[in-house]
Amino acid sequence: MIRSQLSRLMGEKRVRIIDVARATGISRNMLAKLYYDRARRVDLADLATLCRYFSCGVGDLLQSTPHAPVRKSDVGATAGRRKT
Repeated sequence: MIRSQLSRLMGEKRVRIIDVARATGISRNMLAKLYYDRARRVDLADLATLCRYFSCGVGDLLQSTPHAPVRKSDVGATAGRRKT
Protein backbone atom coordinates (compact mmCIF):
# COMPACT_ATOMS: atom_id res chain seq x y z
CA MET A 1 0.00 0.00 0.00
CA ILE A 2 1.26 3.46 -0.85
CA ARG A 3 0.68 6.15 1.78
CA SER A 4 0.92 9.90 1.24
CA GLN A 5 3.17 11.85 3.60
CA LEU A 6 1.88 15.24 2.44
CA SER A 7 0.25 16.06 5.78
CA ARG A 8 3.55 15.45 7.61
CA LEU A 9 5.52 17.57 5.14
CA MET A 10 2.97 20.37 5.35
CA GLY A 11 3.04 20.23 9.15
CA GLU A 12 6.83 20.49 9.21
CA LYS A 13 6.72 23.49 6.89
CA ARG A 14 3.60 24.88 8.63
CA VAL A 15 1.66 25.56 5.45
CA ARG A 16 -2.01 25.09 4.61
CA ILE A 17 -3.51 23.32 1.62
CA ILE A 18 -4.48 26.65 0.07
CA ASP A 19 -0.89 27.92 0.46
CA VAL A 20 0.48 24.88 -1.39
CA ALA A 21 -2.25 25.17 -4.05
CA ARG A 22 -1.42 28.81 -4.75
CA ALA A 23 2.33 28.20 -4.83
CA THR A 24 2.21 25.10 -7.03
CA GLY A 25 -0.90 25.47 -9.17
CA ILE A 26 -2.15 22.03 -8.05
CA SER A 27 -5.87 21.98 -7.31
CA ARG A 28 -7.02 22.17 -3.70
CA ASN A 29 -9.12 19.07 -4.31
CA MET A 30 -6.09 17.00 -5.35
CA LEU A 31 -4.03 18.30 -2.46
CA ALA A 32 -6.82 17.48 -0.01
CA LYS A 33 -6.98 13.92 -1.35
CA LEU A 34 -3.24 13.55 -0.86
CA TYR A 35 -3.34 15.26 2.55
CA TYR A 36 -6.03 12.90 3.85
CA ASP A 37 -4.45 9.92 2.05
CA ARG A 38 -7.50 9.29 -0.13
CA ALA A 39 -5.95 9.77 -3.57
CA ARG A 40 -6.31 6.85 -5.98
CA ARG A 41 -4.25 8.40 -8.79
CA VAL A 42 -1.60 11.07 -8.83
CA ASP A 43 -0.25 12.85 -11.89
CA LEU A 44 3.53 12.53 -12.17
CA ALA A 45 3.80 16.24 -12.92
CA ASP A 46 2.01 16.99 -9.63
CA LEU A 47 4.44 14.73 -7.76
CA ALA A 48 7.39 16.49 -9.37
CA THR A 49 5.92 19.90 -8.48
CA LEU A 50 5.35 18.90 -4.86
CA CYS A 51 8.87 17.48 -4.61
CA ARG A 52 10.30 20.78 -5.87
CA TYR A 53 8.09 22.78 -3.48
CA PHE A 54 9.10 20.74 -0.43
CA SER A 55 12.70 20.15 -1.63
CA CYS A 56 12.29 16.43 -1.18
CA GLY A 57 12.26 13.21 -3.16
CA VAL A 58 9.30 11.09 -4.16
CA GLY A 59 10.21 8.66 -1.35
CA ASP A 60 9.69 11.46 1.16
CA LEU A 61 6.27 12.27 -0.27
CA LEU A 62 5.01 8.71 -0.79
CA GLN A 63 5.75 5.78 1.48
CA SER A 64 5.27 2.09 0.77
CA THR A 65 3.82 0.12 3.66
CA PRO A 66 2.96 -3.57 4.03
CA HIS A 67 -0.46 -4.48 2.72
CA ALA A 68 -3.28 -3.56 5.05
CA PRO A 69 -5.81 -6.24 5.98
CA VAL A 70 -8.62 -6.57 3.46
CA ARG A 71 -11.89 -5.10 4.63
CA LYS A 72 -15.15 -6.91 3.91
CA SER A 73 -16.38 -3.87 2.00
CA ASP A 74 -13.41 -4.25 -0.39
CA VAL A 75 -14.31 -7.83 -1.30
CA GLY A 76 -17.11 -8.53 -3.75
CA ALA A 77 -20.15 -10.50 -2.62
CA THR A 78 -19.11 -13.51 -4.70
CA ALA A 79 -15.48 -13.56 -3.61
CA GLY A 80 -14.39 -16.89 -2.20
CA ARG A 81 -17.27 -18.82 -3.76
CA ARG A 82 -16.57 -21.57 -6.23
CA LYS A 83 -18.47 -21.83 -9.44
CA THR A 84 -20.00 -25.26 -9.86
